[in-house]
Amino acid sequence: MRHAVVTIGLMLWAGLAGAFEIEEEAVFPGGADTLSIVSTTDTEAFAPLIAAFQADNPSVAIRYTVASSQDVAGALEDGIAFDLAVSSAMDLQLKLANDGFALGHASDETANLPAWAKWRDQLFAFAQEPVVIIASSSAFKEGTVPRTRAALIDRLRDDPERFAGKIGTYDPARSGAGYLFATQDARQSDTSWRLAEVVGGLNPQLFTASGDMIDRVRSGELALAYNVLGSYASARLAGSDAVVIEAEDFTHVLLRTALIPANAERADLGAQFLDFLLSAEGQRLVEEETGLPRINEAALAAGPHLRPIRLDPGLLVFADPLMRQRFLNEWTAAVVQP
Repeated sequence: MRHAVVTIGLMLWAGLAGAFEIEEEAVFPGGADTLSIVSTTDTEAFAPLIAAFQADNPSVAIRYTVASSQDVAGALEDGIAFDLAVSSAMDLQLKLANDGFALGHASDETANLPAWAKWRDQLFAFAQEPVVIIASSSAFKEGTVPRTRAALIDRLRDDPERFAGKIGTYDPARSGAGYLFATQDARQSDTSWRLAEVVGGLNPQLFTASGDMIDRVRSGELALAYNVLGSYASARLAGSDAVVIEAEDFTHVLLRTALIPANAERADLGAQFLDFLLSAEGQRLVEEETGLPRINEAALAAGPHLRPIRLDPGLLVFADPLMRQRFLNEWTAAVVQP
């Protein structure tokens, strides 16, 4: 594979209106044309897709920049130019599109997407990922783990000493995906607030990335991680006693999305790569090479507990700054207890 990593680690990149934090940046050499992608997906996971695209388009070099979902959104709002933006934070992506930061795009590939996997020909889903619970079997009595939120609440209340300091979840104030999952929990069921209060009484550890939570369950530092991206879990947990739980009361399904920024310098290349992601070959590679589940209506129909987070205006409610602050205040009161 032909690529050179320019930067790995934390870096501040000056933009038109400030700076944003870059986690990784890699250049995949090609010809005279350059496609610039900003993404929340690790370079290692996305590299097979880039290699396959460049095999058919050898004249295109690709600059691939990895940042947090909040920094991806902030970069586009600040006018930093990219040709394609890929993110796990559906609400932030939808807000960008709604606020005029995305170009429209229509093609045979976008037309083939289910209606629930796109929005106004501006925002397109290319992967669907269950949001799961990761649990260490040995941390639960008799090795049985709860399969619903109500059962989990009962188990935590029955044995608080066992779980004190050993539960991990996203910090919604610092993680775009974590904020999305927490607000969707609240929309789905009041049980989620009861669970938040119980977890809050157990001194939980707060994270900004699923991978960190998964690693700590595997090592035994955590007994449980709540609201974790399932696509990251299976490979990392191989050989451990940890299990991946799709909650039977409901399991959110995140849609990983892409859009073409309104200020893209090479919108044509952004559209070309987007169509590749949505093509039959691109979808095969998404699933087989990156570990991200492809867009699959049949899989959703087979799992009635699976609840796709819909690309609709409901996502914009919690994107409102006042609503966001109100929600974070309530969440903090429930989970970050003295």
